Amino acid sequence: MNTIPGQARTYSSTLGASPLTAGTFILDGTTRAMWWSDELYDIHGYHRGDVVPTLELTLAHKHRDDLPRIQAVNRELFAHGGHVAIYHRVIDAQSHEHRVLTAGEAVLDQAGKLLTVSGVMLDLTSTVHRETQLAAREAVQGALATRATIAKAEGILIGRLGIASEEAFKLLVTYSNNRNIKLAGVACALVTLADNPADLTPLGQFIQELTQSSLPRPHR
Repeated sequence: MNTIPGQARTYSSTLGASPLTAGTFILDGTTRAMWWSDELYDIHGYHRGDVVPTLELTLAHKHRDDLPRIQAVNRELFAHGGHVAIYHRVIDAQSHEHRVLTAGEAVLDQAGKLLTVSGVMLDLTSTVHRETQLAAREAVQGALATRATIAKAEGILIGRLGIASEEAFKLLVTYSNNRNIKLAGVACALVTLADNPADLTPLGQFIQELTQSSLPRPHR
């Protein structure tokens, strides 16, 4: 191996200034000897000197559900060369799962023999976890905001019609079902109209539609 990859420079928009672990590697196509950077040892749960990196060891740390496809990609890569990018799971020496993206290049000689495979493995575990947390938080906030809007719409109907909360909610649900409009959309429309005190005519008309929608339809 006459070329050792340099340190990977990384950035994650989700993590911001927090570090994104990325390790580099190189595989000698002739001897099958392999070199890992310190970061790659870390991703696999080792320190330099704990193990001798090999292709077999690298594959042994792949998630068993990902391994067959990775092996198929490797066969194509080693035979034809070119670039590769694989998002998969690594199980480290402590049985912890890492979500990683491995990108690399296989170089062949003029006879089509594999010379080297080199690349970088990015540990995206922290990025995936952070994005999951953000998505869950946004979902909760959205649900709370929706519930608040529905509650406000119920209050408008209670004040205008002198009905109980259960009846107000039933009016909204019935209108939503009959018009095939999401409940949150019906509530938002009602609240928007009520927020325009300069012209309450549309609000009255909408409330009338709500009440009429709840009336049983005549039999034909």
